[in-house]
This record gives sequence, C-alpha cells and structure tokens, in this order.
Amino acid sequence: MKTPITKEQIEQYNRDGFVILRNVISPEMIEKIQDECERFIREKDAEMDSKGVEVDEINHKGKRYFIAMRSGDSKPMQDLIFGNEMEQITRSILGDDVYLFLEQYVVKAADKGMTFSWHQDSGYVTEKHEPYLSCWMPLDDVTEENGTVYLLPYDEAGTKTRIDHTLQEGTNDMVGYFGDNPGIPAILKKGDIALFSSVCFHRSGSNKTSKSRRVLLMQYSKQPIKKDNGEVLYMAEPFIVNGKRMK
Repeated sequence: MKTPITKEQIEQYNRDGFVILRNVISPEMIEKIQDECERFIREKDAEMDSKGVEVDEINHKGKRYFIAMRSGDSKPMQDLIFGNEMEQITRSILGDDVYLFLEQYVVKAADKGMTFSWHQDSGYVTEKHEPYLSCWMPLDDVTEENGTVYLLPYDEAGTKTRIDHTLQEGTNDMVGYFGDNPGIPAILKKGDIALFSSVCFHRSGSNKTSKSRRVLLMQYSKQPIKKDNGEVLYMAEPFIVNGKRMK
C-alpha cells in the first residue's frame, strides 16, 4: 500500500513547520465532503437569519464561513477524519496517541475580498498545549487567485513557538505576524492536503474568482487540550491511543 507521507516529507514538516501531500484523498470522498459543506453552509445562513445578523464571530454571511464541529452529524466526515489515510498521516507526525481536536469548513465565497490575516492556529488557543497538527484539505482546486493559504517556514518567521496575537477590529481575526514576507502559496488540487503545525504562521488571500473556495480543516493533537477548569476544549475524540486505532 502506498503511504500518503514519506520520511522526507516528515523531515520537511519538522524543519519548516509544513509540508504538501499530493493526491491523498479520492475524488469520490471529496464529492461527499463537498455535499456536506454545502449542507452546513445552508444551515449556518439560516442560523444567522434567525439571529438577524450578517456577522457571527468570524463568520460573515455570503463572504466567509468557519463551520466547526459538525462531524458528529456526518458519516462522510467520520469516514474521512478517522480513515486509513488520516491514520497514517497523523501517526507519522504525532506518534502513538492522536485525538481529533477540531474540524471545520473554511469557505471563501465567490468574488469577495475577505482575507484571513497572518496567524498561528495556536494563537486562537490560550490554554496551555503542545503544538498540534492542522490538515488543510481543499474541496476545490486552490490558487493565489481564489484565496489559497500562504505558509511561512519557521526560520523565516523567526519562531517555532506560540506567540500572543492581537485582535483585529472589523474582522475579529487574531494577528501574530506583522512582517512583509508574503509566504509560500500552497497551490493544491482537490485531494491534496497541506499539513502544518499549529505554531506555523499562515494566512490566506481573497477569492477573486467566480466560484467559492472551500476547505475542510482537520486538526489533531497528541492529547486532549483542556481549559483551566479541566473541561475539554472543543473536541477530544480518541483516534489512536497507545498505538491502537480506536475508530
């Protein structure tokens, strides 16, 4: 069986904070996840309509969506998130203990100018935690024109640890890097995955095309990430425990 990640790619991830994997997920699975994404967007729009708002946290109706923690209501998401490919990838990066920390759809609508500012995913997590793994899987081919992710290697960012971020008014983005390095654009096809550490700085541009740019972000940690009161933050679904696959 072909492994979705090689030794050289693991070394690059550890050195730079990110790596690109090609042709990992089947077209059939991508289509199922696309359908689920559209279902959840419709539900989010209805929720915002019921509240009478156009902005809900970092969701902007018709412009940008972050729809999280819906895998419990989706068999296709369960099949992907806890599938063989993700098992091999997460074992290679995290080791013998892997928990699903968070999953979310990240969508930029067509012909919209919204960007997402430079940040570490850990910048949104104030609780004490070890760096976790972000798996950024496009549901559409992604380019600089439709708002792909840009990644900043550790040595160019000047850090591989979490730093405090600043809240950006208007967008509610958290920003942690203010330099002029544009980063490296991830040009990906459907079925590719960009892996990056939660302490790797990244951003995304605006979608200047006539179609939506949809991504499923899957995040895994070595152990449950907990709040100060001991409650689990977001999710802590066991995937691999003491080397044994649980799902």
